[in-house]
Amino acid sequence: MIFAILAMGLIVVASNIGVQFLIADGWLTWGAFSYPLAFLVTDVTNRLYGPQKARVVVLAGFAVGLVCSLIGTQIMGEFGPLVTLRIAMASGLAFLVAQMIDLAVFSRLRERQWFVAPLTSSVIGSVVDTALFFTIAFAGFLAFPVAWGDVSWAQEATAVGPLWVGLALADWSVKIAVALLALVPFWAITRKFAQRVA
Repeated sequence: MIFAILAMGLIVVASNIGVQFLIADGWLTWGAFSYPLAFLVTDVTNRLYGPQKARVVVLAGFAVGLVCSLIGTQIMGEFGPLVTLRIAMASGLAFLVAQMIDLAVFSRLRERQWFVAPLTSSVIGSVVDTALFFTIAFAGFLAFPVAWGDVSWAQEATAVGPLWVGLALADWSVKIAVALLALVPFWAITRKFAQRVA
């Protein structure tokens, strides 16, 4: 259980650092690749220890994320704080809601074939996380004080609509790819645990 809390904390910290580094011509960040592993940690914990302990792991990750956001709001970058209040709020809310939905969906499907619960819960959680984060953080139709972060750059028109929508789609595609790849360690870890307790 302590390992799961440490793993979740490490993923949250790595993702908060990785999000500062743009790749793929600015469509993605390194955080897009590490963050989806949070769903793996939640799902493995849920499978091995049950939903109550998985909830503790999620709350620990949320607390670490809050600390990272608070630190980020104090570090000045080229265009202001590395983390604006709007992004901090979007990040925290998206993480907590998406992880809790992941937890609920997994618990509901836990008796199906081994891959159904982790894949379904991760995909649904990823949709919720992406939609909440990018909408709250960057959508122009949501009114936030300018002091919370200027998002005018995210409204630039692209082939899929405003830039923030394209960024969300790119991010979501990575989350889905990681969810599929994460089935391998999920299977290996839960199988090893089952053999150990058998």
